[in-house]
Order: sequence, then C-alpha cells, then structure tokens
Amino acid sequence: MIQTDILIIGAGPTGLFTVFEAGLLKLKCHLIDALPQAGGQCSELYPKKPIYDIPGFPEVLAGDLTKNLLEQGKQFEPGFTLGERAETIEKQEDGSFIVTTNKGTQHQAPVVAIAGGLGSFEPRKPLIENIANYEDHGVDYFIKDPEKYRNKRVVISGGGDSALDWSIFLADIASEVTLIHRRNEFRGALDSVEKVQELKLLGKINLVTPAEVVGVAGENHIEGVTVKKADEEFTIDTDYFIPLFGLSPKLGPIGNWGLEIEKNAIKVDNALDYQTNIPGIYAIGDVNTYPGKLKLILCGFHEATLMCQSAYKIINPGKKYVLKYTTVSGIDGFDGTRKEAPKAVVQAIV
Repeated sequence: MIQTDILIIGAGPTGLFTVFEAGLLKLKCHLIDALPQAGGQCSELYPKKPIYDIPGFPEVLAGDLTKNLLEQGKQFEPGFTLGERAETIEKQEDGSFIVTTNKGTQHQAPVVAIAGGLGSFEPRKPLIENIANYEDHGVDYFIKDPEKYRNKRVVISGGGDSALDWSIFLADIASEVTLIHRRNEFRGALDSVEKVQELKLLGKINLVTPAEVVGVAGENHIEGVTVKKADEEFTIDTDYFIPLFGLSPKLGPIGNWGLEIEKNAIKVDNALDYQTNIPGIYAIGDVNTYPGKLKLILCGFHEATLMCQSAYKIINPGKKYVLKYTTVSGIDGFDGTRKEAPKAVVQAIV
C-alpha cells in the first residue's frame, strides 16, 4: 500500500506543479498516470511544440516545460505510479481514500486531487482489419524511446503536431522516414510544416499526400504497409508503422466515482478551493468545470495553488498555516536541501 498526503490523479503540468505547491506546505505527493511517462499531453502529443502563455517564458517547448516542472518538484521527492489507470476509490472510516489502479496497485491518502487533464487517453487507431496482430510487433501508437528506431525504416501516419514533430525528430535517427497524410494540408504548427517540407527537399523525409495506409503485412513482425493514393495502391517496406492520430480523452473509471459531472468534466466549487461534491476530492486543471472556466495551463497552476492551501487544512486540522513568500522564506526540500531567500528582502506575511 502506497501512502501519501495528496494523491494526484494525472501527471500533466497541473499535477506536476501541485507537487511543488504541496511541498512548500511540507505535504508529500504521489502521482498516478495511465501514460508511461510524466507530462501528460505535453510529453505524449506535442513535446516539440512551443507554448507561449507560460508567465516568464516568451516561448517554451512543451517537453521542456515538463522537464522543468519535474526538476522544480524533485526536491520534494514525489512518488509515481506510471502506466496504470486509477480504477476505483473507496472512502475509509478515518476519512482517507484508497485508490486502486487497473493493475491492482493500492494508494491511500486523506486528499485526492484529480488533475487528469481531459481524462485518461487511449490512442485513436486506424481502421485496418489486422492491425492488432502487429501491436508491439512493429506497430506503435506511442514513441517512448526514439533510439528504438535508430537505423530503421519508419512510416508515420497523421497530420497533427505529433506526426510532424516525430517525423522531424526521427529524420536524424531512422534510416528512412515516410510521413503519410490523407490531406495535403496539415493541422500542425506552421513552422513544423515548413520544416517537414525542407527535410523533404533534402531527401530526409518521404512525404506522401494525399494518401492513407489501408493495410499492414508481415510474418511475426511488420514488414510493410499498403498505401492508397487516389486510385492507386502500393506497398512501402518498413520496420515500424506509427499511426499518430491523437489520443481519445475519456474520464474513464473516474466518471463512476460519484462525482458531479457536466459535459465530461468534473464540477467544482471555484469560489473556494476547487473541491468536488465529495469532501476531500478536488479536481484541478482541464478536467474540471465551473462558471468562466478557461482550459489553460496557467489556470491549472492557479487552481493547484489554492487546492493545496485547502488540502493543508484537511491534513492538519486545527493547525494554522501562515503564508510566506518564497522570496522571504526560501524553499526547504524533503531531501534536506534549502534554497535561501535573499537576506535583503523585507518579510511580508499574509
């Protein structure tokens, strides 16, 4: 049984920033995420996509934002259960919750913060009859380790940021990269589209549009894909086929936890602390809804901050916390490290 102060469902940017805010209050966090790595959509869908509305960063790549958030929270030693989906929740007599994953891992905490973004994600799979036979045998829906494709032939299908970004990235790793999209126009960032076109002219990416993959073939491992372009069908030999059609967001089992749901989002009390209709369970980030809600990363950061203040009162009943600015108090990490505040700063406590 994994025990912690705040159990966070979702390891995207909002969940990761919660670790830092909770750490300032000396609260320990553990995160559960169905994806195999932390970062949520920023890591899975568009790690190379620039984000422009993070305060203090005129531009930051989504993947770099995740890395920075992980580094920021590392001093507070969070725990992670990755590649597992939060399945059930049970309230105990002492008021705490036990959350069990689809793989049977149990977690106990007095506070649960649902920061699942748009929910759990499942890959959108192409409608190819026998594609399931090649999953984990040459057909990948996620790119976890790019080195896997070094000196291999790779076919990527899709027209969004993920397909463009990975085509660009793998152009210097794979022996051959082919990008196939059913339209001539792409949905991704303009600079990524231009980069793909440049790499095409340099002979580093084969671009096939408008076309789609309609078949896969091979013995024990994929050996080729069948491509349909206009009225013509042809085969491209490949070692890996990576359809990147995005992920389908679903609340999943969380939708059965007795929470008040509105349009596939969890209703919260934004006038106070983003708590749900079940005391002790909060929802922060894109997964929640309330009047005037904006689905922005920076709004999730704000919600996480207020949620942690409220969680502190549940975890430490009767104990008053006096907020001190980090410029005054510094930061004490759980690992014993301390970042001192400048001595010249005048203390301000609210």
